[in-house]
Amino acid sequence: MDLLRSLPLGLYLEQPQTWLHKLDPRVKIAWLMSFLTSYTFANNPWRILLVALLIIFTLIARIPRRVWKQQMGWLLTLALFVFLLISISPDGLGVKYQPRLPTNPQVLTQPAKVTNSHVPASTGISTEYSYILFDQGPVKVTRRSLDLAIRVSTIIFTVIYSSNLYLLTTAPEEITTAIESLMQPLRRLKVPVTEITLTLTLSLRFIPLVLEEVQNLIRSVMTRAINWKKLGLKGAVKVWIIVAERVLNNLLLRAEQMASAMMVRGFTSPNEHQVQWHELRLKARDWLAIAILTLFWGARLVLGNLA
Repeated sequence: MDLLRSLPLGLYLEQPQTWLHKLDPRVKIAWLMSFLTSYTFANNPWRILLVALLIIFTLIARIPRRVWKQQMGWLLTLALFVFLLISISPDGLGVKYQPRLPTNPQVLTQPAKVTNSHVPASTGISTEYSYILFDQGPVKVTRRSLDLAIRVSTIIFTVIYSSNLYLLTTAPEEITTAIESLMQPLRRLKVPVTEITLTLTLSLRFIPLVLEEVQNLIRSVMTRAINWKKLGLKGAVKVWIIVAERVLNNLLLRAEQMASAMMVRGFTSPNEHQVQWHELRLKARDWLAIAILTLFWGARLVLGNLA
């Protein structure tokens, strides 16, 4: 088990460099926030379209299949499982519905008596509407449960995979540089922008170290071939408590080593020792991405609103 490769947290693909890598990180943040916010108060076709766009972006970016296959596969499986579970669950509307049509079928065959000359006898209203879409034995799918299933399953995929795709194609230093650039107006309110971005950079760099420590300790437990049946529940709990304590000690040691290394290199204050990792400059492809983003929001306002 390799946590560094199987988990999407903090994963950055250095090679190959795709066109998503070359976009300005500020533009990618705008696209990420658009995916996360355009979902709000949108209809179901738009939610499904967001999922399709994320898959299309992954394919046309020519990201290696070995990178996204496992992550996207597990995420699609999770979304499908949630969709099926919610669609067959009770819709939460515990009320009795009055049928729109008379219970007596002879009423439908009788000719309608028009009392008002301005109202035609045949209004053309379809009577094929049914609130219950599927009802076989214990399985019942209603319009509300299906709508809720689409909402929950699509938001799970959109939120997790859009963030994963952003981290996959953007270096941690680029992320913090973009956030610091976008937070510059907050300096007038005396917000410590540099301290916040430095803390974010260290956090993103620390995530792989956490995964590495957890992975090494799990491997050490597996190599000792512990007989869990003989230990019992109480013995197994003691072993995992010892492992958790060891993980915490190792992480604190790593944090202390990182702090010592920064102090040796002169990082006594973020404002006194700043390192410019990347030079942010909008290029032609960035302006093209911004133009497409404008069309994206135009389509959202026209097509994605709730009916």
